[in-house]
Amino acid sequence: MFLAKVHVSLKPTVNDPQGLTIARALGRLGFDTVESLRAGKYFEVKIEGDDQATAEADIKSMCEKLLANPVIETFIFELEAV
Repeated sequence: MFLAKVHVSLKPTVNDPQGLTIARALGRLGFDTVESLRAGKYFEVKIEGDDQATAEADIKSMCEKLLANPVIETFIFELEAV
């Protein structure tokens, strides 16, 4: 069995209104050192199987088809045996 930790974020050229709102709220709370902030998504996916290469291919396909929007988002993942 494998555990994939997937991080999805907006591409640098895409506006991030959620990140801007959070950054402004942090400033109002007194965190004046925040220069910018980008919001993203995090997923943990457990995959059954013994073959790491197959698990990696499956996670990549999941990201490309559903977990991330390839037009506006990028993704990275870590895969570990559990």
